[in-house]
Amino acid sequence: MFGNYQLEIYRQGLAGALPEFPFTFAELEQQAREKLSPGAFGYVAGGAGAEETMRANRAAFDHWRIVPRMLRDVATRDLRTIVLGTAMPAPVMLAPIGVLAIVHPEAEVAVARAAAEMGLPFVLSTASSRSLEEIAQTAGASPRWFQLYWPKDRRFAASLLHRAEQAGYGAMVVTLDTWLLGWRPRDLSRAYLPFLRGEGLANYLSDPVFCEALAKPPREDMPAAIARWAEIFSDPGVTWDDLKFLRENTRLPIVLKGILHPDDARRAADFGMDGVIVSNHGGRQVDGAVAALDALPGVVAVAGELPVLFDSGIRTGADVVKALALGARAVLLGRPYVYGLALGGAAGVTAVLRALLAELDLTMALSGNARLEQLSPEMLQKREP
Repeated sequence: MFGNYQLEIYRQGLAGALPEFPFTFAELEQQAREKLSPGAFGYVAGGAGAEETMRANRAAFDHWRIVPRMLRDVATRDLRTIVLGTAMPAPVMLAPIGVLAIVHPEAEVAVARAAAEMGLPFVLSTASSRSLEEIAQTAGASPRWFQLYWPKDRRFAASLLHRAEQAGYGAMVVTLDTWLLGWRPRDLSRAYLPFLRGEGLANYLSDPVFCEALAKPPREDMPAAIARWAEIFSDPGVTWDDLKFLRENTRLPIVLKGILHPDDARRAADFGMDGVIVSNHGGRQVDGAVAALDALPGVVAVAGELPVLFDSGIRTGADVVKALALGARAVLLGRPYVYGLALGGAAGVTAVLRALLAELDLTMALSGNARLEQLSPEMLQKREP
């Protein structure tokens, strides 16, 4: 059981060995701030506008309180689950985060290695620093999904879908809230957009359809390749009717990421999508938006059989329990694992994941729950702000 990790740490302490990586999000973030360049740290840590949405995400978790129940058999816990055919030892996935080379030179390779070690699914971003094929080779048989930033060039979009399917990715996650980049003062104050420096373009520069539109190979004219990226990165004109394009170009399950309104969840089901992710992009797109956790119950209420996943604001095992109790089938972890990556590559990511899973396991047990199906809104109490 994951909770045994704490005993391992205490036993190592008897020999004078202290943990290499911190356990709280605040310490992870502070140490990452000290290690990363100001531009890289601001890109990871920052949000849109005055960062009200980031704060709202955390406040929403604080409003819910777990009510533990006593004298229940929790000697053996089972956190295993299956989502869209993907089996996982716990309902935790690694969220798609791009340009990880600005955080650590091994970038997504290190993350894929850590995820594989833990058996957790890793969702690879279109904007990754390493190609989807390289990450598939690193991950081996471990579960992985691919996240699509839908480009204007439909032939290129189809090429990405086909490449991901051929490389063994288990589902397609389509991000809906980033057709335009949000207003991000931390990045603007440093005029820092890593894509314009050639970062996070591995899946573009390795794609034959993308490259055939260039007069010269990227290695011979990188500024032209970057200009092409900027031209086609996203298509704000996409509508619900365009989802049929996805169905025509992949056999993989399709999950829509960025759903916050119940009506959009209904439409996802009506258009034959396979799942949704309740997310506000970690507060990076719309300042003053609804907290993702506050939106979760409304989406779950109308989703029916459609799996609902959750993203935005997960920091602790207790957070995971709250999201699952409110109806999420699994959660996606973001900034914490990126800070672990910054501090120690694959080892840092593994340390963050082990700590989160241990706390999740212990929180389940100490609240009187041994299995995921026991979690429900009745175990929570809403504290008004």
